[in-house]
Amino acid sequence: MEPSALSILVENYIASPEFMSGMIDSALSLTGGVATLIIGLFIAGRMGRFIRTALTRISRIDKTLVPVAASVVRYAIIIVTIVVMLGQFGVQTTSIIAVLGAAGIAIGLALQGTLSNVAAGVMLLILRPFEAGHWIETNGISGTVKEIGLFTTKIDTFDNVFISVPNSTIWSSTIINHAKHQKRRMDLNIGIGYDSDFDVVEKAMLSIMDDKRIYSDPAPVFHVVSYSDSAINVRVRLYADYDDLFQLGWDLNRRLKPALDAHQIEIPFPQQVVHLANQADKS
Repeated sequence: MEPSALSILVENYIASPEFMSGMIDSALSLTGGVATLIIGLFIAGRMGRFIRTALTRISRIDKTLVPVAASVVRYAIIIVTIVVMLGQFGVQTTSIIAVLGAAGIAIGLALQGTLSNVAAGVMLLILRPFEAGHWIETNGISGTVKEIGLFTTKIDTFDNVFISVPNSTIWSSTIINHAKHQKRRMDLNIGIGYDSDFDVVEKAMLSIMDDKRIYSDPAPVFHVVSYSDSAINVRVRLYADYDDLFQLGWDLNRRLKPALDAHQIEIPFPQQVVHLANQADKS
């Protein structure tokens, strides 16, 4: 059977140098694109980890900026890798920019909530209402900030529970930062009996304030706060560093009762006096 004219034409074209050169160019472009993608993703991962490690070792760099900077570097390298890979296949740069612009608009409309988390994360990093390691309260959550990311803020509660909070939720809520100021005020409150001598009570309470963790300026001050049904509420107001606040409070409360007992100061408990009318008097 004699070959047709079309088959002869195809065989001649396949055997031509132009076809072989085109096939080689296509194979090289495909190989180069795949290799570019693999190498770019590898470099992006390594550079992200390198930036995180390097910035962590620099004491002048705020730790809250470390994960964000690492993420920005990683995503920037990935975007450049994709652009270079598409260039391997003959896609024009202007076309890539146009596609990325259109995709950015579409993604922005579809992911408004996610992008609001990014915007909130940027505002948190700029205004810095808190930093990594601070104890904060926000939106009913209380704990220590571990990391501020592009999308979420990671918080560990005091009972060691991990919470990931969207940045937009924190930004739109009231933020209470207990660790923003190093110098903190502490109030030591107690109720005493109505027959107590204020001068003796003041002497007893101030006797436990001989602690190097307590500021001498301003010095601890004794106050009579209020008169309740069963006790007179008194207070010693003092100042200490935030780092010492919890342990100091526990120590002072432990010392308080023995000091009051030593000065024979009564710590009353709630009580009521009930008068019963004589049944005979009612008749």
